[in-house]
Amino acid sequence: MNTTKEEITAGNSPAVRGTAAGRILMLATAVLWGLAGVCVKSIGWGTMSVVAARSVISLVMLLIVKRTVKVRITFWNVMGAVMMSATGMLYVQSIKLTTAGTAIVLQYIAPILVLLFAVLFQHRRVKISELLITAAVFGGIVLSFADDLDATHVMGNILGLASGFTFAGQIIIMNRPDTDSEDSLLISCFLSLIISLPFVFFDQNLVFDVKNIVWVLILGVFQYGLANVLFGFGIQKVDKVEASLILTIEPIFNPIPVAIFCGEKMGPLAIIGFAIVIFFVTLFGLLPKIEAKLNSRKA
Repeated sequence: MNTTKEEITAGNSPAVRGTAAGRILMLATAVLWGLAGVCVKSIGWGTMSVVAARSVISLVMLLIVKRTVKVRITFWNVMGAVMMSATGMLYVQSIKLTTAGTAIVLQYIAPILVLLFAVLFQHRRVKISELLITAAVFGGIVLSFADDLDATHVMGNILGLASGFTFAGQIIIMNRPDTDSEDSLLISCFLSLIISLPFVFFDQNLVFDVKNIVWVLILGVFQYGLANVLFGFGIQKVDKVEASLILTIEPIFNPIPVAIFCGEKMGPLAIIGFAIVIFFVTLFGLLPKIEAKLNSRKA
């Protein structure tokens, strides 16, 4: 699964630009991850019970793909797992406390954080256009955060924003050539299960009816298990900044099934903030093509 270090670090290599297969895998990942809102909102269990159930299902799927329980315990494999586990738990709890649309758009501060990391630590040259887009995205996130500020929503918004930081860490670490994404995913499932399992025994909402079981299976098999398998393969085939931008398909898709199946609607400020974030993050992804066309016309 791992791309060689030479492929990643070569400035004009296909791995840096991203392969078509990698982009397709990341796109499929984004759509499947986008089912999180409707699944979590439809399951009546507590957050940790949801995390435990999807961790078990995902663990089984990953073991089938990997065909072994052996994992390499390295610093970066473990750090990738920690970031992924934290992202999952923070995001699920955020969905429980605020609207699914607000939770996901707050998490998508991640592309900006990935860009800042590349600028500060990998000496990537930042452009004025990127700075302006970053400011616009930040403004959209502030609007989404400020929508419907009661105590419950504020905590949900804080957790959603925190998941954006851990999600950025997940993308950065699992994009490293010395990180094995399969091993990180497996360690993440074990870690999430160990942390969440004790809480299951105290969950008064743990009811095994048909509705809960169906949505838990969808969550575990498709939204988390299959999605993370695809993410593990895809993140090694595209540049981390490009990957974070492709994954912005998730917040576009996420609120749609929630509105259809749960009747949940975002507030006016959240909708405006949502639109701003999606527009400017998408524009950021198109900047290279726009600049290439402008340069070709000048030439």
